[in-house]
Amino acid sequence: MKQLALDIGLATGPTLAGFFAGPNEPALRHLSLWVGDAHASALRSPVPTYLWGEGASGKTHLLEAVGGALSAQGNRVGWLHAGVMDPPEFDERWVAVLMDDVHLYTAVQQHAAFNWFVNAQSLQRGVVAAGALPPADLQLREDLRTRLGWGHVFHLQVLDEPERRAVLRQAADARGVMLSDDVLDYMLHRFSRDLGSLMELLNQLDGYALQTKRAVTIPLIRSMLENE
Repeated sequence: MKQLALDIGLATGPTLAGFFAGPNEPALRHLSLWVGDAHASALRSPVPTYLWGEGASGKTHLLEAVGGALSAQGNRVGWLHAGVMDPPEFDERWVAVLMDDVHLYTAVQQHAAFNWFVNAQSLQRGVVAAGALPPADLQLREDLRTRLGWGHVFHLQVLDEPERRAVLRQAADARGVMLSDDVLDYMLHRFSRDLGSLMELLNQLDGYALQTKRAVTIPLIRSMLENE
């Protein structure tokens, strides 16, 4: 069976509460406090935050969670990622701008990101950005690179296998789902290392097991994937 890299968005969207921090607790705590104050512009810090780390370390989850929390408060947020080929102009109604995968930005995206950054700073709006590299190593225009690095910088680390195993076991126990060691090994070795994807897989397995009235086993996982 081929290895699958499930990158399925959670039905309710990523949340800060649903982020399993492990060694990334400082970043989660910082963003949770920042979002908690974000409804009051007088309290929201305009100092930028930059998250960096390898794939599956949770950068996009945290950015989307911040965006979701701000939107839930009735705010508008600017969002720029490497797939946005024609970025819009800065909107003064935005309370913050979020920038993902900055290490992949084209010259056009870098120009837009710099413009967003300057406008956000002048209007005391927040900036949260993420990339695969520390600020000093980003191959970006210098004025953008230095701005990304002058505020709060957090190095996110991928949870190791024992940590992911412990989180999955705890989440399964909370659902009343029995996961054998063989099933956990299968989930951890055959699917994405991203914990959000693994948790969504657990959600789907739980629903499929209830629907078919079967225990969660490796054959059940295969059956569910074959019937998607």
